Amino acid sequence: MAIGWLTVLQSVPWSEVVRNAPKVASGAKKLWGSVANKNGVDHAADLQAQSRQPPEHLTLGNLQAQITTLQSVAGELQQRLTESTGLITALAEQNAQLIQRIEAMRKRTVRFGAALVVVGVVAGAALWLGLH
Repeated sequence: MAIGWLTVLQSVPWSEVVRNAPKVASGAKKLWGSVANKNGVDHAADLQAQSRQPPEHLTLGNLQAQITTLQSVAGELQQRLTESTGLITALAEQNAQLIQRIEAMRKRTVRFGAALVVVGVVAGAALWLGLH
């Protein structure tokens, strides 16, 4: 069983994986940085503070500030969504390549196993005929 995994690991296009790894890592760091960005947290705190104001304090200026804040947050979320989509696409492409390689190795292993059975039968028959 370990030989099968070793063969599969040897057939992985490691040069492509290594070549794409910095892009994936960079995208992941950028995505994580944007998720952990304090600006998004500050916007949320501003919105919560503004929404707790009594209705008599809701002036046109306050409502416009809330709209501006909401537009800013929506823009940031759209940017994060775009970055996430790019990262997920890159990971999906790598995953598809690995799956294709593993499937090719599985087929090759089945053919090798069948050939081994045929060789075993022929060797057994030759040995049996040689003894008689």
